[in-house]
Amino acid sequence: MNQYDAIIIGFGKGGKTLAVELAKRGWSVAVIEKSNKMYGGTCINVGCIPTKMLVHQAKTAQIKAFATFNEKTEFYRRAIALKDEVTATLRAKNYSNLADNPNITVITGEGSFVSENTVEVKTAAETLLLQAEHIFINTGAETVVPPIEGVQGNSGVYTSESMMQLAALPRRLVIVGGGYIGLEFASMYASFGSQVTVLETAPMLISREDRDIAAAVQHTLEQKGVTFIMNARVQSVYGSAEKGEKVTCLDSQTSEIATIEADAVLLATGRKPATASLKLENAGVKTDERGAIVVDKFLRTTNPNIRALGDVKGGAQFTYISLDDYRIVRDNLFGNGSHTTDDRNPVLYSVFIDPPLSRIGIGEEEARRNGLDVRIKTIPVAAIPRAKTLVETNGLLKAVIDKQTEQILGCTLFCPDSSEIINTVALAIKTRLPASALRDFVFTHPSMSEALNDLFG
Repeated sequence: MNQYDAIIIGFGKGGKTLAVELAKRGWSVAVIEKSNKMYGGTCINVGCIPTKMLVHQAKTAQIKAFATFNEKTEFYRRAIALKDEVTATLRAKNYSNLADNPNITVITGEGSFVSENTVEVKTAAETLLLQAEHIFINTGAETVVPPIEGVQGNSGVYTSESMMQLAALPRRLVIVGGGYIGLEFASMYASFGSQVTVLETAPMLISREDRDIAAAVQHTLEQKGVTFIMNARVQSVYGSAEKGEKVTCLDSQTSEIATIEADAVLLATGRKPATASLKLENAGVKTDERGAIVVDKFLRTTNPNIRALGDVKGGAQFTYISLDDYRIVRDNLFGNGSHTTDDRNPVLYSVFIDPPLSRIGIGEEEARRNGLDVRIKTIPVAAIPRAKTLVETNGLLKAVIDKQTEQILGCTLFCPDSSEIINTVALAIKTRLPASALRDFVFTHPSMSEALNDLFG
């Protein structure tokens, strides 16, 4: 039996940051990661960093406007190689940051619970038993693979993770799912030069967004050449990466059957907490109906000596949430315990389509449903001077403001640089600045940020 002060299962953002913190305080820490390709977690290996690198490269490809598909394919191949080089460098750096620390032991293997304080780890060479008073679960999330006929074992079908390993640009790409991940990949591959078709089961796109925002997103992506088929229930996928795929789908409104040919099929059907192999029942840790670990506002599970950080506990799946989870645990262990999950609401997010879609707080439709007395302000991106200089005039800015208090209740930005600008709005909301603070702030010119003067005017 190997004894430690703490065991961390999973090498994600929250877990790796916590490991360094605990080691700094003299704790002996074991960090378990089941794959040597995932040191550092989802973000740097198969999530934020590689996708945003490819988003940037795709935008460059669109600007270059290659004449032939072979030229597009070669540029895409180099983009994948560059992505692989960067992620490999970051993965090695993350590994050494922990493995080189004398108080941290990194173990590559699959961990599962034997009891409330004991974890079994199956490595390539042996099976280990680890024991600690404090255990932290940071195993992240995994792709939901729907039970579609012909999907399992099909070399032409990809997830968002495996798609980024594809070195040859598909001439025709079918994306199953029109959520945020699906839209991000649709925008990216259309810019690289693929003919992209998105199959969405719902009658509308991104239902959580206001309809004017969703319409602007759909229109912009259609201008890139993306085709959307709504009410599409995929029945089967047959073929191979070598010979091509045939995707059969049913229109849930008309019952008509359509077959779409593709060179690759991407399953963008959501992600779920990665808890199936942890044997949480042996530790007295409960999960909800989706497999997410149930935690309180201090991230304690139903076993008070076990905490969960990041995507594994459900909710918003963002790296910055996992980092804030670390702060909550740190404060709970070593501070006054005042920091909780309640402190970060509302949570902001960005979807890196082109242009990016960013939002914080509620939208107009939610405000109306709740009977709130609000004023709504919208600005087309085409009216912003900086957008004209960028020659990027698609998009829409929208604000929801309480009429009585002038507090900002929500903001959605579908425009260039929105992933940066939304942070300014978030800061105003969280510090309870009135809308007039952004209306009267002196921004640089020409900049996208100065549009906030008009949006909150």
